Amino acid sequence: MRSLLFVPGDSRRKLDKALGSGADALLIDLEDSVALDAKAEARSVTAGFLDEAKGLAERPRLYVRVNGLTTGLTDMDLDGMMGAGPDGIVLPKAVGGADVAHLGAKLAVREAEFGLEDGATRILAIATENALGVFALGTFAGASHRLMGLAWGGEDLSADLGAEANRGENGLYTEPYRLARSLTLLGAAAAAVDAIDAVYTNFRDMEGLATECREARRDGFVAKMAIHPAQVPVINEAFTPSEEAVAKAKAVVAAFRENPGAGVVGIGGEMLDRPHLVRAERLLARAGRG
Repeated sequence: MRSLLFVPGDSRRKLDKALGSGADALLIDLEDSVALDAKAEARSVTAGFLDEAKGLAERPRLYVRVNGLTTGLTDMDLDGMMGAGPDGIVLPKAVGGADVAHLGAKLAVREAEFGLEDGATRILAIATENALGVFALGTFAGASHRLMGLAWGGEDLSADLGAEANRGENGLYTEPYRLARSLTLLGAAAAAVDAIDAVYTNFRDMEGLATECREARRDGFVAKMAIHPAQVPVINEAFTPSEEAVAKAKAVVAAFRENPGAGVVGIGGEMLDRPHLVRAERLLARAGRG
């Protein structure tokens, strides 16, 4: 997945429109974008949409962001839409691997109740929405076989910290949020799952979005969340490996295959070792050309 588009779960019109956005995944939201008195309606709308969209021949992956484990609403969210079999659940305000394991147990129960394949529902954890979550980023490894990725976000974190803003006058994240970003990347690598970059809230600034995407890809993130369909093409372009990058990765893999016992190979005057092979294999996997 390259692009993950948030869509309010209480708007069937927006959900239907999002199917044609080109996003690799829809993150159907029952949390922040849905008012408390609209939660029940959002669960019903989401379940109906999932029932219909799951049968489409070509569709994005369908994830649902439930309300956090401390809200008292998580079980109602799961009971209301798990029967429709979403591809995954987005866990907001996750505090480490313990929260992922807790959610995994809840999903196992619902899969059994609704006759779904055991373990089929994946988990994407948003792991930096409070200070406790930042300190727990090293605990996700081995928490659940369902965990597919860690995402970070600076909006809720800034509220938790009592900050005036999370970006400086230059538009870049300030130091606390850059730290959270970096630790998410490290936590995802330690847990061997995808690292997913935060939303870019200025949905009219495509140049700024493209720059942030390039920097995220450079550092090791493999995807980015979006808040508006117009952001999806920019994100997809940024996180799709270029033909040049694919060709170079293929050359690296081929060189090591031709020299299976070598620790280092030479390509184009450059000496490459095993970490370069791992990086090349990951790039080809993302490009679907392994």
